[in-house]
Amino acid sequence: MKVLQKYINSFKKLRIDKTHGDPAPHKPILLLSVLQSFENGQIHRPRIYITPELVAAFSTNWNLLVTTNHDCRISYPFYYLKSSTFWKLVAKSGFENINLMGSIMKTFNNLNAAVEYAEIAEDLYTLMMVKESNNFLQHCLLDAYFPLTKANYGKSLEGQLKLFDELGSKIMKEDAVVYKKEIKTLVENQNEEEIFIRGSLFKREIPKIYDNTCCISGLKINALINVSMVDACHIVPFSESYNDTITNGIALCPNLHRAFDRGLITIDKEYRVKLSAVFQEVDSDYGFKKFEGKIIRLPKQKEHYPLMENLNWHREKIFKI
Repeated sequence: MKVLQKYINSFKKLRIDKTHGDPAPHKPILLLSVLQSFENGQIHRPRIYITPELVAAFSTNWNLLVTTNHDCRISYPFYYLKSSTFWKLVAKSGFENINLMGSIMKTFNNLNAAVEYAEIAEDLYTLMMVKESNNFLQHCLLDAYFPLTKANYGKSLEGQLKLFDELGSKIMKEDAVVYKKEIKTLVENQNEEEIFIRGSLFKREIPKIYDNTCCISGLKINALINVSMVDACHIVPFSESYNDTITNGIALCPNLHRAFDRGLITIDKEYRVKLSAVFQEVDSDYGFKKFEGKIIRLPKQKEHYPLMENLNWHREKIFKI
């Protein structure tokens, strides 16, 4: 098959950085992770988004296959694969000159802020969607770049699931003081990828424990498509607390999320909504006035309730009296 042979040749001849001696393994690890994600049904379009699943796959595959001293950073290959004809970066608004931002894009946070997704060539997408050709390309990469460690690759999915379980458990159960120490260590080590995964898990778990319902308005939408109208809201902002644990979160619809973040509303010691006196609103079905004094919806399990210490902080530091 000509198309398959074309990509076998392309994958074997990736432009690899060799300035530090050993060939950099970043691009083959990313391609393996993308192929896996197609195989597992996590990706099903020719658009490769920076998701926690892809980042976890990259990290797991790196630990299983790489033996050199290179830094494990998904930002490098995600950006520099643009030199291949099959990988095109699509920028977010305001970053249209992304192809000229090489050195800036080396950090994960900068990449995630600037890149909407990478678009792969249609013929490669077709190959990745077919199990047989997908597996062939995976073995091609393993044979070409990781001949000595490829036997470890079979543990990849298990490793990814274990990573999510471990980080999810920390978010659900870990003491906030311990969690904050771990995040500070990750920041010091510039491990932006794990911080991203943890933050993404927080954004998923908070709506779940509130039954995908805004805890103030009661808004809940059931849809056949994947759409969410409920946000995970940090009570004490992450930038202040380094705290992604469940008790530092509540579920709010977007307008109430903004109002909470800006101090226009808060929650008192009895879990009742309190409105600031610094703003006035016209009569509207979408106003906040009707929520004054309302007890918020709380999770089923008491250990998941928002921590009163965090709510006290919000009233003292954010709420506008």
